[in-house]
Amino acid sequence: MARAFILLMDSFGIGATPDAHAFGDAGANTLAHIADWANDNGGPLQLPTLEGLGLGAAAHMSCGQWPAGFHKRQGFSGSYGAARERSTGKDTQSGHWENAGVPVLFDWGYFPHAAPSFPAELTDALQHATGVPGFLGNCHASGTEIINRLGDEHAASGKPILYTSGDSVFQIAAHEDHFGLERLYALCEVAFELVKPYNIGRVIARPFVGANGDYKRTSNRHDYAVPPPARTLLDGVKDNGGEVIALGKISDIFAGQGVTCSIKGADNMALFDALIATTGSAPKGSLTFANFVDFDQLYGHRRDVAGYANALHDFDRRLPEFVGQMQAGDLAIITADHGCDPTWPGSDHTREHIPMLAFGPGVACGPIGISSSFSDIGQTVAHHLRIPPLDHGHNLL
Repeated sequence: MARAFILLMDSFGIGATPDAHAFGDAGANTLAHIADWANDNGGPLQLPTLEGLGLGAAAHMSCGQWPAGFHKRQGFSGSYGAARERSTGKDTQSGHWENAGVPVLFDWGYFPHAAPSFPAELTDALQHATGVPGFLGNCHASGTEIINRLGDEHAASGKPILYTSGDSVFQIAAHEDHFGLERLYALCEVAFELVKPYNIGRVIARPFVGANGDYKRTSNRHDYAVPPPARTLLDGVKDNGGEVIALGKISDIFAGQGVTCSIKGADNMALFDALIATTGSAPKGSLTFANFVDFDQLYGHRRDVAGYANALHDFDRRLPEFVGQMQAGDLAIITADHGCDPTWPGSDHTREHIPMLAFGPGVACGPIGISSSFSDIGQTVAHHLRIPPLDHGHNLL
């Protein structure tokens, strides 16, 4: 019996979609702009394994141009294509759920850019229910920036830091020692109930450590998310008797629905270690779904082009380890959930095509075109694992 792996490079877009103008993202291109930066700062982006799987060709398919340092070539080790998002937003949950066969066809609630971002009745209710002395922030912000800006005041006052972004999120940051990790989780659980009338997708606990303006977020992040509105690929695999192994924040994004085992990691390379271990032990009929979050939270949102480029090199360097662990009958798909162009104004996600790079022993090589929905990925995996078809998407292989 076959196995399947989805390696999701969080925020790794490969060119603006036709509707990107409606999101203010016409011209955004995460891969191309990183490649341009690398080419202008010491040498071309070197991603030989991804390029061999068809990354450059998929990017050319998406936007009609080859990323700097990538060229037309003969022979690929995978099937390659691009996909457009059918969901109405460009947020984390929509991208992941659509990858798993459930496009989000409703509008999430969002908080306005104007400060204060959160309505007084919401923050008043949260303060009354939890007894905290008040809140700091209450605005759109980069998480790393706001904890360094307000961390000292938070430590002195005991007031949690509230912020949001272009996603449908309510984020609460607090110091693990001064405020307490379990207290932060309890605060987020109350907030999760209070934001439901606003149709908010997630409340995120953002714990951090450090002192004197030098703070660092920890791996104890926890997402409190609404569950998918319909049966996903994960449910299909689990209901068919297969294991669903979630690496990184996958279990949080799906509210645990359809997951049989969840493994966290401190960063991309720790998650890659977990992926290698899982690839050696995952049973037949299983789905391993990994999210590599550093591309997004450390580099895309921070607009750190150099950091994003280095993270891509590290990921590409380790891919041969994964390929070497694959077994006969395995299918792997490398993809993303949205873009987050680190050269783009602001700090939000960008509406872009995502790559679809499918490979494994026995997988045919060559172009698979541009999909009109990320759900083609989920449907392809469902077909490979021989589980009942999903409600959306088409098999690509």
